[in-house]
Amino acid sequence: MGGQECGARLALAYPQRPITELLGDLVETQETLFTLIERQQPLTQARQLHFLAAVTSGLLAKASHDLAEPHAAMIRARTAVLCADQADHPGLRAWLRGLQSLVAYWAGRYTEALRYAEQGSTYVTNAGGTTAVWLPLNAARAHAALGNSEQAMQAIHAAEDAWERVTTDEVDELGGICVFNRPRTLYYAADALAWLPAQATDAISYSTRAVDAFSNRNDPAWAFGDQAGAHTNLAIARLADRDIEGAEEALAPVLDLPPEQRINGVVQSAQRIQAAIVRAGLAQDAAELI
Repeated sequence: MGGQECGARLALAYPQRPITELLGDLVETQETLFTLIERQQPLTQARQLHFLAAVTSGLLAKASHDLAEPHAAMIRARTAVLCADQADHPGLRAWLRGLQSLVAYWAGRYTEALRYAEQGSTYVTNAGGTTAVWLPLNAARAHAALGNSEQAMQAIHAAEDAWERVTTDEVDELGGICVFNRPRTLYYAADALAWLPAQATDAISYSTRAVDAFSNRNDPAWAFGDQAGAHTNLAIARLADRDIEGAEEALAPVLDLPPEQRINGVVQSAQRIQAAIVRAGLAQDAAELI
């Protein structure tokens, strides 16, 4: 199997299979690519190897994040960035900044998450891929977590407008976790709105649509982590609307996930339920929700 095909296989598998099933393959692929890079290669082939090494290192960074190791995730992401610089690929640089923003967001470093999203946006003009949608939604989540409602809404609208200018690039062509699709757009917008109690109506709308979008496990866009996040956001939005039974119904599939799918983002999303209960003044009524 060629390098491009191997990268696409791993990118496609990552959102749909437990990380424990992929980690060994990712490490082996990275080692093989770095071994090839250390040998003298023609310029075109060297760039392709650095491109694939950047993608693989990025997936390993995401794996560290999913295993609740944000420090290791950032180290691996920086390795990926160095490879992307050698590949001289704007779309890849933008994607990796989006990945760093994601890691920082779930680590609770919201200002840092915003900074990475903004840095990634500097590459978008020369890239054109779906990362142009992902980056403003990363910014929207960070703004919302920081309590900046107006800026969060502006970023969500900017992401939706960006779909009109998207053209597929090499990163998108790998598919899977490397392409930002419409269902993820709904999920990220819902995730941002879940921080903002005043936006409960929009949060319910976006999260309901996100849950519907991730309902088909046979859809190539399906991802168990994003599906769980969409359900959690719907539960939070319904709590803000004081709908305890609706929140319990939305959260049930998340609580039923097998242990190997309870990745860091899923766990942290579920933990936000408690804060939503307190914020809505439902601590006594919703004591058995989680």
